[in-house]
Amino acid sequence: MSCKRLTDLALVLAAAPFWLLLLGVVALLVRLKLGAPVLFRQHRPGWRGQTFELIKFRSMTEARDTAGHLLADDQRLTPFGAWLRSTSLDELPELFNVLKGDMSLVGPRPLLVCYLDRYSAEQARRHEVPPGLTGWAQIHGRNATTWDERLSLDVWYVDHRSLWLDLSILLRTAWLVMSRQGISAHGQATMPQFQGSEKPQGRGQQSERASERV
Repeated sequence: MSCKRLTDLALVLAAAPFWLLLLGVVALLVRLKLGAPVLFRQHRPGWRGQTFELIKFRSMTEARDTAGHLLADDQRLTPFGAWLRSTSLDELPELFNVLKGDMSLVGPRPLLVCYLDRYSAEQARRHEVPPGLTGWAQIHGRNATTWDERLSLDVWYVDHRSLWLDLSILLRTAWLVMSRQGISAHGQATMPQFQGSEKPQGRGQQSERASERV
């Protein structure tokens, strides 16, 4: 077992009494505010592009138009959902992904499966390490960065990763969460979809099933 994995387990298990209690409270609030289901589940690519089921708290309603299509993110994101995201409390269930070994506390955020064939060879190197709850890109703008900047930061982390860097990222993440900086891309309720580095990024409707927020 690697030092990184041992550190993940030690930190998550040591903090378990606190985050399990908080998880129960947030789950109750989500059930009262947004109804069932409480959890949002989606397959994401992890280490070496292998998929796993990511779990997080649901932060959007299931509101649909007259044709039965989900409304745009900004129309389904309630004030409660926005607060949940700004505090990153919607990410709490991913600690179970860390315990299972699907994720690490620190690493590139797990994005969408459909992005796998859109990465350049260099950008695809982000999958050389397990995905993380937070990462180098998240402490340098979170969703307020462009996709090219964000993916470049992910690759930088792959090349410079260390235990001390991970601990620094965790501490800086805590500060950013408390200050609620860089939650969304400008003019977006969520990060717009990645279309590939040489393609313009569209600003059409994105549903929670097809969008990523970190």
